[in-house]
Amino acid sequence: MSTAEFSITLRNFYADECGRIHNAFEVSGDGVAAARQRAKLVDHILRESWYQLFRSSSKGFAAVAIGGFGRKTLLPHSDVDLLFLAETEAVEKEYRDHIREISRDMWDIQMRISSTTRTLAECDRVDQNNVEFTISLLDSRFLIGDQEVYNRLRRKILPQLINREWQTLVQSLSAMTRERHAKYGNTIFHLEPNVKDSPGGLRDYNVACWLALLGKFDPHHPLLPDPEEPNEADLKDLDAARDFLLGVRCFLHYRHGRDDNSLTWESQDDVAASEAYALKGNNDQAAGWMRHYFRNARAIHHSMTQLLHEVPPKRSSLYRQFQSWRSRLSNADFSVTDGLIFFKQSSAAHDPETLLRTFEFVAHHGLRLAADTERHISEALPTVAAQLLSQTLLWPHLSQILIMPHAADALRSMHMLGVLKLILPEYELVDALVIRDPYHRYTVDEHSFLTIEHLHRLKRMPTDWEQRFADLLGELENPGLLYLALLLHDLGKATSLDQHVDASVKLAGPILERLGLSAQDRETVLFLIGSHLEMSSTLRRDIFHHETIEAFAEKTGTPERLKMLCLLTYADIRSVNPEAMTPWKADNLWRLYVRTSNHINRHVDENRVGGAFEERIAAISARIPECADQLFDFLAGLPQRYMKLHSTEDLLRHFRMSQQLAQQPVQLALSPVRDLYDLTMVTRDRPSLFATVAGVLFAWGMDIVKANAFGNDTGVVVDNLLFRDRFRTLELNPPERVRFKRCIAQVLSGEMTLDQVIQNRKRASKKAGTIKGTIETRLKLDNDSSPRSTLLEVIAQDRPGLLYTIASMLVKHNCNIEIALIDTEGQTTIDVFYITSNGAKLVEEQCAFLQHSLLKALQHES
Repeated sequence: MSTAEFSITLRNFYADECGRIHNAFEVSGDGVAAARQRAKLVDHILRESWYQLFRSSSKGFAAVAIGGFGRKTLLPHSDVDLLFLAETEAVEKEYRDHIREISRDMWDIQMRISSTTRTLAECDRVDQNNVEFTISLLDSRFLIGDQEVYNRLRRKILPQLINREWQTLVQSLSAMTRERHAKYGNTIFHLEPNVKDSPGGLRDYNVACWLALLGKFDPHHPLLPDPEEPNEADLKDLDAARDFLLGVRCFLHYRHGRDDNSLTWESQDDVAASEAYALKGNNDQAAGWMRHYFRNARAIHHSMTQLLHEVPPKRSSLYRQFQSWRSRLSNADFSVTDGLIFFKQSSAAHDPETLLRTFEFVAHHGLRLAADTERHISEALPTVAAQLLSQTLLWPHLSQILIMPHAADALRSMHMLGVLKLILPEYELVDALVIRDPYHRYTVDEHSFLTIEHLHRLKRMPTDWEQRFADLLGELENPGLLYLALLLHDLGKATSLDQHVDASVKLAGPILERLGLSAQDRETVLFLIGSHLEMSSTLRRDIFHHETIEAFAEKTGTPERLKMLCLLTYADIRSVNPEAMTPWKADNLWRLYVRTSNHINRHVDENRVGGAFEERIAAISARIPECADQLFDFLAGLPQRYMKLHSTEDLLRHFRMSQQLAQQPVQLALSPVRDLYDLTMVTRDRPSLFATVAGVLFAWGMDIVKANAFGNDTGVVVDNLLFRDRFRTLELNPPERVRFKRCIAQVLSGEMTLDQVIQNRKRASKKAGTIKGTIETRLKLDNDSSPRSTLLEVIAQDRPGLLYTIASMLVKHNCNIEIALIDTEGQTTIDVFYITSNGAKLVEEQCAFLQHSLLKALQHES
């Protein structure tokens, strides 16, 4: 057969066999079988090509499978990692043309080959710039050629190299793993995880195998196990998790048509709906399926992390010296070696008090349980369960765990080992429970642990804007109750997302009785759970309005409860996702706390606020005596909220801007505020002013996160808009700031129209990316929350131009925006407007007509 005919035959055979493997996978969903069958197919192709090329002996030269190919887990679109191994440089030179031909043959049949050529001598040293190559040799497998060359690599050179460079290999592997984890935020919980590289992915499983192999490597008997042998016995428990992830990765390769391991929202829907992977009895397919994914990823990540802590110290005298101080933490129950906790008596886990003290020890010192300790606990649980549930035993120990600095680590360990769901069976409901929306990063159980972790971090390393919350935490009389409320506050999400607060309270009641809390303490914890969304919802109201603070203070009751609720709200928002608690949101939360605290403690007499303002105005006018009359005219009619919200310097700046209106009818000031921009506008009031400014910001790709508007008796308006520069236009191009302000002024003055700019922006926004999930649009109009205005609340999918659409519709209905409170949670926008029509609240018919028109407009735009 000619070379051309051979190549065509091989290509057709490869395509047919790949199709057969794909079809079999579609039926079975067995990714392990598909990966092994492809590895076997590639073995056959390479050998056939080798036989065609090497018609005589290939002495001193061999083809070796490494990496995933060496492990016989070759996914549908994975590269084929191949080592051409030469005995000497002379042999390598002799077969250089053959290597090129084999590589070309593989590419000709649409096989992506990633080959490297090394001599035995080159394999006998670690390249610091490519440690991954040496690690890949751990999975080397003989394919074809000179078997003796491969045997020398596997049985002599590689064992000697590992023995000599053991510490370098282990430390490099640890460093690479930690660096990879850092790219994914050191958490397995991602909206769209990478099945290969995310924490808990298949790469973690491979790392666990390598660490297990290196950890058991005996320098006195330095023989590596045959790569065809079964997996390490210690990792047998991970076989099911590995097989599951291999199946998912195989599915993604076929779905994407390439080596793409991203488990996107769309692919989650597809894999959960596929016949091979659908979960029986699962009503919420994608969310339920992702719960299954996280449980498997968590098991792999836990085992790998355990090995990551246990293997490096085995030969490292420096590590031992660095960790030696921790051995002083040993006591009558526990010994600490290399930062790991061991029982001094293996029977200790059978004593319930000692078992609970184990987790107190973890919570106090932040150490990990050794694998041997975890094994003893798992074996003891069935026999110790009844004693562990003693009322007199549980709460004293659990409260000690909760108030310790590393409580979250202890709770995660208890959760992983089954101790937490033994003492709190209700926690099984939220185990790896997924809230499938773009705002929530973590599963419900991990979110709850994070709330506790973030509060404890306040004691260790608060930022400037977090220090006030840290001080508040130090004032609590019984912080254990707050931590317990955080642990239980979202249990209800397992039964009802819409009514999860009431469901959480219902589930928590029996738990608190079972723990043996006093009636007063139970009441406090249930209050915190039942009110854990109150501060967040109040922040969407006008917190400078007396009635708003009064209503919230009445719900809160006591200063101690207010402190707890403030800290719970901080921790709850902080733990939704890493970006949820911004400094400006923390400022608002703190402002609400202070105003409510003052109201409860009667430190502020609301009836005398006017007098305080008179003193402040007099002090300001003393600084500009020549303009005192104009200052009084400027302030006349501005609401108290304006005076409370702005500093004296802000007030003076606004006044001076108002003095320039005769020369320039639109006065603008733009300044960066942390990660946002603050736009201040002083101008004459006019119809659709707010809608027009919102439209310009939309046209420039800006996301408004907060807005305040004020008007005085002379028709001068002071508007503040806090916005996010989504595409960093103003940051990366400082001259654009001037053009941005000029554009606003020109649109407001009529020198240019907004329509064309808006249309250009809408066309660009279509390319901005896929919206994750769908948020139902909800409207609420309320005439009871304010004595002067109608409250309009809009909850909708965040999208470019949303605020402009709302404001424009309000203009069409002859509504004036008195106050606008803008907030965004992930892709959900929650906007609150205090509106009037002809200076009064909207009547019932106006409310109904506005609700119908606005809902129709928003649904049309979505």
